[in-house]
Amino acid sequence: MGLMAERGAQRMQARQGYRTMARMQRRRSFVQSKLGAKEDFSSREQPAEAAAAAPAPAAAPEPEYVGELERLAQLRDQGIITNEDFEAKKKQLLGI
Repeated sequence: MGLMAERGAQRMQARQGYRTMARMQRRRSFVQSKLGAKEDFSSREQPAEAAAAAPAPAAAPEPEYVGELERLAQLRDQGIITNEDFEAKKKQLLGI
């Protein structure tokens, strides 16, 4: 495979992985809203002095299932597992 074809394939795979993660996030948000999962606002209610003294939070760590889903997507794209296996495992990880 030529260098350009390989880079194009990698770029396409990265885009597909991003699209898959975005779709799963939208689905998760939809399911949570339908199930009545509400955001907990009690942690946001802090006195102004305590909020000013608290250091800025670091970037939120990526949930552990995201890495697992990316790995499964790569296996699916390589043809090692079927699309049905991928969808079944995705539903299991997301709890859908």
